Amino acid sequence: MKLPPRSASAYFRSPDPARPGLLIHGGDAERITARRHEVVQALIGPQGEAEMRLTRLAGAELRKDPAALLDAVTAQGFFPGLRVVLVDEAGDAATPAMAVALEEWREGDAVIVVTAGQLNARSSLRKLFEGHKTAYAAAIYDDPPSAEEIGRLLREAGLTRLSGEASEALEALARDVAPGDFRQTLEKLALYMLGEDREATGEDVALVSPLSPDAELDDVLEAVAAGDQGALGPILRRLWAQGTTPVSLCIGATRYFRQLHLVAADPGGPEAGIGRMRPPVFGPRRERIVRFARRWGMYRLEEALGILTETDLQLRSVSMAPQASVMERSLIRLTMLGNARR
Repeated sequence: MKLPPRSASAYFRSPDPARPGLLIHGGDAERITARRHEVVQALIGPQGEAEMRLTRLAGAELRKDPAALLDAVTAQGFFPGLRVVLVDEAGDAATPAMAVALEEWREGDAVIVVTAGQLNARSSLRKLFEGHKTAYAAAIYDDPPSAEEIGRLLREAGLTRLSGEASEALEALARDVAPGDFRQTLEKLALYMLGEDREATGEDVALVSPLSPDAELDDVLEAVAAGDQGALGPILRRLWAQGTTPVSLCIGATRYFRQLHLVAADPGGPEAGIGRMRPPVFGPRRERIVRFARRWGMYRLEEALGILTETDLQLRSVSMAPQASVMERSLIRLTMLGNARR
């Protein structure tokens, strides 16, 4: 049977041990792993593997030894309690072994938990579980967690005192990072707030959020926006050493200055403009964007975007000029523009 997405989260937390099997499939390996871990823990508890009540099989093995699955499902354990047979990375080649194991399954046998990648509607493995009378098939999509799921994760982490800004920041973060990173961020925030007699703020969330891989890129762009020409050289050397290309730096700079222009051009002023940004920005970065947008102004930011467009065209042309030098000269021009009197 198909397990509807709206029911899947609740079922993963409290699976029915009377069901012979569960297929979890989807394109996001991290989400699949998290759901698999949740189901197995709910079925056999944290000591289940230590008590040898968990048997692991690889999906590829079942093609060579299809009887291995039925043997594992019907085997008698040394310790009392429910048993689980976990089959990872299964594909359609495992379907015959799965069909026999589900057909022969009886109460008291191990529950079969199967993980697979993206399975299309023609997949024999998917059809087997979806067409079975008592087994379940659950598709995992790349959708961000729902408000209900975020609330549950917050409660599990012990985060019950959040400001409105912090709640909005966490919702935005849940859309932008992997589920595992989001859970780790909640754990870090809970530890950070331990002993604090106050609500968590958006700035607190920003402090514990995963560092962006573009952190150095942000540094160089903020140095340009601040007119700090002396800081450009050291940061650019680090960027080139890390393998950042002039084209990617130009794209990042264009995106950043478009954000500043959007904020500066808002009829209600930069404070209103920053509030319309999606995803929302919080903490010190929010304050810097407002300050830079006010410092540059809409018209000078339009000039900056013109310089960056010209640079992008030159970088993508057949010009023989060294690309790193072209990009550095563009950033120096922008710094000088930002420091020019209005």
